[in-house]
Amino acid sequence: MFERCSNAGRWGPDDELGTLNYITAEKRIAAAGLVKTGEIVSVGRDVSKTQSKVDPRPVQHMVMYNGNGPSIGDYFAIAPHGMTITHLDALCHFSLDGMFYNGRRRADTVSADGAQWGSIYALRQGIFTRGVLLDVAAARGVPWYEPQEYVTVADFEAAETRQNVRVGSGDAVFVRTGMERMEAELGLQDIYPRAGLHAECVEWMHRREACVYGGDCIEKLPYPSERFTSALHMIALVAMGMPILDWPALTGLAQTCERLERWDFLLTTAPMRLPGGTSSPVNPLCAF
Repeated sequence: MFERCSNAGRWGPDDELGTLNYITAEKRIAAAGLVKTGEIVSVGRDVSKTQSKVDPRPVQHMVMYNGNGPSIGDYFAIAPHGMTITHLDALCHFSLDGMFYNGRRRADTVSADGAQWGSIYALRQGIFTRGVLLDVAAARGVPWYEPQEYVTVADFEAAETRQNVRVGSGDAVFVRTGMERMEAELGLQDIYPRAGLHAECVEWMHRREACVYGGDCIEKLPYPSERFTSALHMIALVAMGMPILDWPALTGLAQTCERLERWDFLLTTAPMRLPGGTSSPVNPLCAF
């Protein structure tokens, strides 16, 4: 599957954009045409300073002022990777056998100063494309997926059928399993086990030429593979060159889609211009 999903060399030997190359000028113009009512839904999560079992390094934030002057400032430190900050994974976030996307050696490009190739800086022009929500929980008729369950290709296609929508080239795919509702009713869930994508879903996105994946789940945790312990990350980032929009908040988006009876929208987001970074916090916006 890793080899079948490989985009190495597809857009040239020096390509750092991967599947964002599917977002053509024509795709952006078509995506802009999806805005009909002007309604905006943010899918970014609130930033928390509280340590938890899924967030051992919460945001550090200090407000700085001298008590007398007219201005107030901020200092903050963020560790974006994890299950609490909505963030965009750069292609250098994962490697396999010491290799990054497009055949770049990790040892040749990464140091304590950052990643010299495939960093979040390569994505600095941002993402402006059609987004599609696949509400697999609603399609399955359940409030949420249980921790031992997989999201499958059949679930993806059942959601497409229910919603009368089809994922196409250059689309950003959002997947809702109901995790937010589960945590709202049952409390914060453990990291392991968690429901998540079966690797077959990654190959499906490769065939459909999706440009970005975002969901309230990642791969099934733990994933039953000794080598591909993080199947979604390792195949999407390393083979496909597909950035991952980790941990969007999808409850409000799903409610809006149900109310408007449409599950596609204009997605806009952009990372910090951070040379060498492996990720960046983002606040993605969905416009209807």
